[in-house]
Amino acid sequence: MFISTEEKKYYTPEEYLELEVNSEERHEYIDGEILTMVGGMPNHNQIVLNLAGTLNLSLKRQPYRVFVTDQRLWIPRKRIYTYPDVMVVQGDLQLQEGRKDTITNPIMIAEVLSESTEAYDRSGKFAAYRTIPTFQEYVLIDQYSMHVEHYLRTEPRKWIFSEYDGADSLLTLSSIPFEISLADLYDKVDFAEQLM
Repeated sequence: MFISTEEKKYYTPEEYLELEVNSEERHEYIDGEILTMVGGMPNHNQIVLNLAGTLNLSLKRQPYRVFVTDQRLWIPRKRIYTYPDVMVVQGDLQLQEGRKDTITNPIMIAEVLSESTEAYDRSGKFAAYRTIPTFQEYVLIDQYSMHVEHYLRTEPRKWIFSEYDGADSLLTLSSIPFEISLADLYDKVDFAEQLM
């Protein structure tokens, strides 16, 4: 029986940022560990584009900014750097101290679920997001069927959960003036492609 004696290497946030800035790939940082992020499938990217594009158009000339996959988020209480699929910031950007490329104040975050990230997006990542004082809404979007889960903070440590299914369903956000039908959210998404 072979037992590995190789120890995991742990990095400081500063070491991670130095590596990340010079890397061609994106990585998450979770309390000392660096994890490579895998690229999204076409349906994943189409859903992100549909949501972010509609958000950006709906919120133009209003005090909100929409960010997608390449914008880094710092969650100080959990020591996590991550790249949410879609984020919205209300008002001025709050940047991590000493950084110009890492925000800290999203009001809404959306993640498109994949088989490899679904469990983490629902549990550990959501728990980390909940430590962000400005964070009010979380949207989880299934890329394999027309299904959306929505969490809305109503007061500290209290969240309301809603589910949406079918093309006629309308996802309405409360922290920002926005709604989108699932037909528009899933426009050009081909569920049959994922069976190949």
